[in-house]
Amino acid sequence: MTVIDDRQVVSWPSGFRPSRTPARQRPGSSRPGPSRPAAAPMRYRGTGVPVSQAVHSRRPVSTAVTIALAGLAALITLWLGSLAHFSSGAVAPAQIPDQLAVVQVQAGESLEQVAARAAPDAPVSQVVQRIRDLNKLDSASLDAGQTLIAPIG
Repeated sequence: MTVIDDRQVVSWPSGFRPSRTPARQRPGSSRPGPSRPAAAPMRYRGTGVPVSQAVHSRRPVSTAVTIALAGLAALITLWLGSLAHFSSGAVAPAQIPDQLAVVQVQAGESLEQVAARAAPDAPVSQVVQRIRDLNKLDSASLDAGQTLIAPIG
């Protein structure tokens, strides 16, 4: 929207000169009033989110109920903690073998297949990471006949 100020210079066609009507003055002031008609104030229509009009009353929660709920939450927390503690001790994490050897890559073999062949009892992802670290590999691409240092066992 463009608002044109009445103080801007306007070039009129030759022979046409608009008549200047005196601006309205505010009562008790020597300044002229607004050049636009006054608009009604904007009405607030709300956010559009429906709000319940029902009467809501607060019912206080007794101290005994609060203590009982806190005790129940503490028991559940202890039960979950003990469950996690005793169930995690049953499985021993597999170790990557410390012994290293030189392994030759066969045709069509991936790094995961080399890791599974070199250390079949160890976790493949950890062996792959160890092979990458030992050989300073940036990518997983291998060439047939390539020699790698790998953990075996």
